[in-house]
Amino acid sequence: MASLLRQIVAGPRLRNPEAGLDLCYVTENIIVTSGPSSTYPQRAYRNPTDSLVKFLDYKHKTHWSIWEFRAEGTGYPDSEVHGRIRHYPWPDHHPPPFAIIPNIMASMRNWLRDPDAAADGRVVVVHCKAGKGRSGTVACSYLISEEGWKAEDALSRFTERRMRVGFGAGVSIPSQLRWVSYVDRWTKYGKMYVERQVEILEVHAWGLRDGVKVSIQGFVDEGRTIKTFHVFDKQERILVDNTTHFNGHFAEPTDPVNEKENLATSQISNTTKSFPTSYAGSEVGGPAVIFRPSTRVVLPSNDINIDFERRNRATYGWTMVTAVAHVWFNAYFEGLGPENSGSASPSGVFEIHWDAMDGIKGSSRKGTRALDRLAVVWRVLDAEEGSARVVPEPKAGEPVPEMEPADWKGANKGSGESRKELGMKAESPGSVAMSKASSLEDIRLEQTIEDDDELAGVQTHGSDDSQNGVPLDATLNFDGSPRLSSEHGSREKVGLGTVAEIVSGMKHIRTNELPGGRPEEEMKTSEQSSLGKISRERKP
Repeated sequence: MASLLRQIVAGPRLRNPEAGLDLCYVTENIIVTSGPSSTYPQRAYRNPTDSLVKFLDYKHKTHWSIWEFRAEGTGYPDSEVHGRIRHYPWPDHHPPPFAIIPNIMASMRNWLRDPDAAADGRVVVVHCKAGKGRSGTVACSYLISEEGWKAEDALSRFTERRMRVGFGAGVSIPSQLRWVSYVDRWTKYGKMYVERQVEILEVHAWGLRDGVKVSIQGFVDEGRTIKTFHVFDKQERILVDNTTHFNGHFAEPTDPVNEKENLATSQISNTTKSFPTSYAGSEVGGPAVIFRPSTRVVLPSNDINIDFERRNRATYGWTMVTAVAHVWFNAYFEGLGPENSGSASPSGVFEIHWDAMDGIKGSSRKGTRALDRLAVVWRVLDAEEGSARVVPEPKAGEPVPEMEPADWKGANKGSGESRKELGMKAESPGSVAMSKASSLEDIRLEQTIEDDDELAGVQTHGSDDSQNGVPLDATLNFDGSPRLSSEHGSREKVGLGTVAEIVSGMKHIRTNELPGGRPEEEMKTSEQSSLGKISRERKP
């Protein structure tokens, strides 16, 4: 039964017939395996640690050592693998902090090429959780940087040795593939890397749908944890005229910004090409939006993640998550640092289409489209504001720093591992209470969102193809207020009361909205109104 479970869990990954385990030889001295486990129930469906050690001892005697990358914990103590293990953990479904790559490459190289063990036939055993994304990124990076392989050849070899035919690529997450291309460039231009602090000036989105929350994230704790540095709220959005986003360009914002922001924003105008706001068979695109943080957002490294979650506000304390996506990039490489001997551009723009972003838990699945295209405007802090450090690859024979391991028992659940999913999600108790109060009192949804920490920055549905109560085809000012024409007339923003009307089928009619009616607050009894008693009127 346990063997059957392991075959099912291995799924598209090839098993080694000799070992009977979920592992493969990428080359004769690089072994990739899924993460072994010493505890139940994991060892029932993953490689048992003792079985893996028994095979390695039999096949390679004492000439093997493990490199593991699990920020969520290895699943076994170091003692069970004879202490022959190096730890470089980072969260699942994400690329590594680039600053740890030189150390990983050097430590693997030093083990395999130790002149005192040249005749031993040493091997490295790399693993993450499934032995695919993180392990494949490192295995391919080693072949490129230390063995002189071309990037495409390294990726093809890993897929050939690790995956069953027809089950996709070994390294398939777009951001991890981007990191492999970074390693290729790092290798070609002398392995120079400079870690810098980066400020995010603006995030531009074309075709932004309603209900999308946008966050800026980065690595902390040497890369073991992903931290959210900023979540954009309504006051930080600049909605651009609809006539602007149809051709894929942004107009110049009219409100004053500092010189650095003007410089960065002008760069995006020069690099942006025409781009459609919708696709055949897809939802009609939304407006073009500039997100500009109200306070400075400075990340401690070049590694930057822009995260998206689209929610539709439901009722009774629930929201529906309909889209999840994110994208990592590194400002040093986007600023052409390797090509300029480490002198990367001090500012720049990273651009990407929705279809090229990372999906849920390493898959291509993202749900409904949240936007069409993204551009991130960034700049590097200068010497007076921040610090920069050169990260060299240790030379052959030099000691190589390691990282502290995560708790092997799996206590590091907050490490940043992707746990987002599509579907219904409960609101926090505070947001539930706020939603109920708002629906009863018909408080405008705009105010509700400002007070609702759980849904900060989330745009909401109106009842009539509108966004925050404003028709999607209305012309908007740069501050986000509607510039209403005679065609649209005067419209009040939709509140939670309107949502309640949709759910219940009932519509509350105010007395002053009817001919001859008086404001309710002026009436003490129904006789004081010539209309008599007005209560509720059911929709036809």
